[in-house]
Amino acid sequence: MSLTSSKKETQVVTEQRLSVDFGSAEEIERPFSNIRSVRSQTGAGEVNFIDAGATVSDHQLLAEIGYKQELNRQFSTIQVFGIAFSIMGLLPSIASVMGGGLAGGPTTLVWGWFIAGCFILTVGIAMAENASAIPTAGGLYYWTYYYAPKGYKEVISFVIGCSNSLALAAGVCSIDYGFAEEVLAAVVIAKDGNFEITPGKTYGVFAAAVVAMGICTCMASKAIARLQTISIVSNLFIIVLLFIALPIGTKINMGGFNDGSFIFGKFKNLSDWNNGWQFFLAGFMPVVWTIGAFDSCVHQSEEAKDAKKSVPIGIIGSISVCWVLGWLILICLMACMSPDIEGIVDNKYGFAMAQIIYDSLGKKWAVAFMSLIAFCQFLMGSSVVTAISRQIWAFARDDGLPLSDYIKMVDKKYKVPFNAIIFACCGSLILGLLCLIDAAATSALFSLAVAGNNLAWSTPTLLRLTSGRDLFRPGPFYLGPVWSKVNGWISIIFEAFIIIVVMFPSEKHGITKSTMNYTCVIGPGIWFLSWVYYSVYKKSTTTVLKQTYLRSNLRKPSAQMLLIIFCRTMKQAKMCSSFFV
Repeated sequence: MSLTSSKKETQVVTEQRLSVDFGSAEEIERPFSNIRSVRSQTGAGEVNFIDAGATVSDHQLLAEIGYKQELNRQFSTIQVFGIAFSIMGLLPSIASVMGGGLAGGPTTLVWGWFIAGCFILTVGIAMAENASAIPTAGGLYYWTYYYAPKGYKEVISFVIGCSNSLALAAGVCSIDYGFAEEVLAAVVIAKDGNFEITPGKTYGVFAAAVVAMGICTCMASKAIARLQTISIVSNLFIIVLLFIALPIGTKINMGGFNDGSFIFGKFKNLSDWNNGWQFFLAGFMPVVWTIGAFDSCVHQSEEAKDAKKSVPIGIIGSISVCWVLGWLILICLMACMSPDIEGIVDNKYGFAMAQIIYDSLGKKWAVAFMSLIAFCQFLMGSSVVTAISRQIWAFARDDGLPLSDYIKMVDKKYKVPFNAIIFACCGSLILGLLCLIDAAATSALFSLAVAGNNLAWSTPTLLRLTSGRDLFRPGPFYLGPVWSKVNGWISIIFEAFIIIVVMFPSEKHGITKSTMNYTCVIGPGIWFLSWVYYSVYKKSTTTVLKQTYLRSNLRKPSAQMLLIIFCRTMKQAKMCSSFFV
C-alpha cells in the first residue's frame, strides 16, 4: 500500500478518498476489517475513524465507535427531549432553589437566570456537536478518551467517568431530597404548621423515593420512553396552571401585583458578600442547577432512534425551552409574591414557593400545588435514575467500575441493565446519608452535582479544540469551523467559572462547620482520588478503555467476513489483492 497526500496534507492509507476537511490526521484502513482507524498528528494518538455524516444507520455508526447494539432503540426525538426536560422539571426545580436565588432580591433571580441561561446554551451547543459526531451512552468519558493526548487517555477518561457518575448520583440525591422537602412541606401546610420536619423523616421519604424510582426505571425501554411523554405533559400542565391560577389569586387575595421596578430592579443583598459577587452566587446557581441535566440525552444515545440528530435536538431543545419558560415563571412569581423578601425566604414551610402560593391562593391550593410539584419531581427523579443507570452501564462496559462484569449485564428479554440500575440506586442511598448530618452537607449534594458535571462537560470540548482537533469529524449538527470554536471556548470559560463559583460558601465571614461549603473539598477530592486510584491500582489490573476503540481491528476475521469485505466493491477487492502481493 502507498501513502497519498490530500490538499490539506492529510496522509490516507487507502485508495478510496474520505473527507479530511477538518484536520490532518492519518487515516489507516485495514483490509481485513470494516473498522478504520485514524492517527492524530496533534497529539491524540490512534483511535477509530468515526464519521457520523457518512454512516447510514445507528447500528453502523455504533459499530464504527466500537460497540455492538445491546439496548433497544425505543426513544423518539421528542422522548429524548423529554428525558432532559423531565429531569430539569422547571417548577419543581425552581421550588427547590428559589430561596437561595432570592438572597439577592428579585432582580438577581430574574436577570441571573437570563444571563446564565444564555451561557448554558453555549455549553449545550458544544455538547450537541460532540453528541452528533459520536453518539454513545458513555458520551463524556468516551469523547475525553478519543480527543485526549496519547499517554494520558485512560487516566483522564477514567477521572471524567467517575466525575460524571458521581455528579449524576448527587443529582439523584438532590432531586429526591427536594421531593422529600416538597412532600413534607405539603404536610406542614395541611396540618397548619403542627408538624416537625426532622432529618430522619426527610431521609425516610428520600429513601422511599429512590427505591420507587429505581423500580420505575426497571421497566422496559418502551415503557420508560412513554414515561417521558407523561412527564412532558405533567410539567407543562402544572406550569400553565400556575400562569392562570397564581395571578388570579394574587389579584383577588392580595389586591394587585408588584410593579416592573420591583421585578426587574429590586436588589436586596441578604449576605455579607459584596453586591457583584452575590449577584453571581444567588443569581447564577438556580439556573445552573435547574438546567443541568441535558447530558442525560447523551446517555440515551444507544436507545435513541437516529441518535446523531435526535440527541442534539434533545439537548438544545430542552435547554432553550427551560431557559425561556423558566424566565417567564420567575417573572410571574416575582410579580405575585409579597414584597417582604425576608419573610418569603425564612418561612415555616421551608419553601419560598410554598409561601408565595399560600399567600396568593390559600391553604387548599397550596397543598394541591405542592402535591403536583412533588409528583413532577418524582418523574424528574425517575428520569435521572434512568440516565445514571445508562452512564454506569456504559462505564462498566469499559471496565471502569468495581464488579464491572456484573454491572454491565443486560437482560436478554427486556434489554434493560437491571444491575446498573440497582448499583445506581444503592450509590444514591449511601450518598444521601449526608442529609442526616446538617444543611451544609445537604447543600454539598447540590454543589457536587454542578461541579462534577461541569468538569465532565467541559473536558471533552477542551480536548476537541486542542490535542484532538484533527480527529473531529462533525455529524449533522455543526456550527461550522469558525463559530464552533468560538462557541466552544465561551462554553469552557463559563464552565470553569461555574466550578469556581459553586465552591464558595453563602456567607463571607463567620464561617462555621454548619455554614461551610464542603464542595471545595469533596469535588477536587473525588477527582484527585480517582486519578490516584487509577494510577496505583486500576492501571495495572485492567485495560479500561484501552481496547474500546481498536478492538474490532484486532479480531481475526472469519472466512465469511473476508468474503463480505472482498466482495463489497471492486476497489476494495483490488486493494486486498495488492496487500497479499
